[in-house]
Amino acid sequence: MKTVYVGMSADLLHPGHINILQEASKYGKVIVGVLTDSAIASYKRLPYLTYDQRKTVVENIQHVSEVVPQETLDYRPNLKNLRPDFVVHGDDWKTGVQAKTRSQVINTISEWGGELIEVAYTPGISSTQIHGSIKEIGTTPDVRMKRLRRLINAKQIVRVLEAHSPLCGLIIEHAEAENNGTSVEFDAMWSSSLTDSTIKGKPDIEALDLTTRLQNINETFEVTTKPMIFDADTGGIPEHFSFTVKNLERVGVSAVIIEDKTGLKKNSLFGNEVAQHQDSIENFCHKIKVGKNSQVTDEFMIIARIESLILEKGMDDALTRAKAYIEAGADGIMIHSRQKTPDEVFAFCNKYNQIENRVPLVAVPTSYNSITDTELAEAGVNVVIYANHLLRASFPSMREVAYSILKHGRSLETSDKCMNIKDILDLIPGTR
Repeated sequence: MKTVYVGMSADLLHPGHINILQEASKYGKVIVGVLTDSAIASYKRLPYLTYDQRKTVVENIQHVSEVVPQETLDYRPNLKNLRPDFVVHGDDWKTGVQAKTRSQVINTISEWGGELIEVAYTPGISSTQIHGSIKEIGTTPDVRMKRLRRLINAKQIVRVLEAHSPLCGLIIEHAEAENNGTSVEFDAMWSSSLTDSTIKGKPDIEALDLTTRLQNINETFEVTTKPMIFDADTGGIPEHFSFTVKNLERVGVSAVIIEDKTGLKKNSLFGNEVAQHQDSIENFCHKIKVGKNSQVTDEFMIIARIESLILEKGMDDALTRAKAYIEAGADGIMIHSRQKTPDEVFAFCNKYNQIENRVPLVAVPTSYNSITDTELAEAGVNVVIYANHLLRASFPSMREVAYSILKHGRSLETSDKCMNIKDILDLIPGTR
């Protein structure tokens, strides 16, 4: 019997996919290559269902004889291994990001006389529309919380942007751009203590209580689906940190980052210009262990932020702390720097990558902002956080508009700086 290969993500299955499988079964035994999470995330969003879930679904579809993993968007490794007589695919890949993949498929199967069969697009079906509908429905705390670990495992780099309000969350939810022919988006949100304090007109000294910040998170979660990382500053005393972990986990936050400093919180970018004190390794490891013991699920992450480079304690101290924090149970390490270049971060990455029990590495390129997320990924960084940029962008614009209205006695001169009121009305679903 001749063999037919069909590659698919199988995340949002619809009649179009079933039609392709029915057509494929006319030519022989159908082998479906289900794309892994990392293969899908390499060119578009992370799938809703895990690979194992999607594989189980496809295995139980009529016409499917066998399911194998497809580890990359590139079909060639599976094709060369299976040498199918036919490859069946929808005809919607002749342009766009998959056009190159199509050409590779044609060239590869021609080596043994294989044939590409392209099935006409099924009218009235759109994965994009289905995806949009799912976003409107929303998500659950459990699904949201698990998503960050899946993203880290699936993607070369996880992009995170600060959200100090539900409106910021909506911007992050829908922002999308083309980068070198690939669609890119933000993967998660960052709840920053700095921006949360500033939006309330308060100093960044842990002045906001957890209840206030959780209210903002809950309001943001009402209109978004992406995961969130929470900035807990020092985490407070261990007993308080235990309480924080339980509350964050309950509402569906994916991770908390705590820094290894003690006393009144001062922003790290001040460095040694102000009095800042680093916690002992022993004390901070104890706090990590208390937090881990407080968790109910395995998915929640506690990430340890190392301030050694900020406080000029040296590279060896930073690496010693990284190893100790990992041993204490930290699920990730954040290395911070206030230098204008990424040199010391790269130096840390080089040594950190040699640690045997290495965990995901987080970087926050606020001061060394000339570096790209791709360059950070190549150095070994797994998560990049743009920690305060939406707030920093909004404040100058609002101040300029306020000044202009006062200066001119009218708002005409602000027209090109303000969003059209009709666009405001259309921004939020249900306003009209």
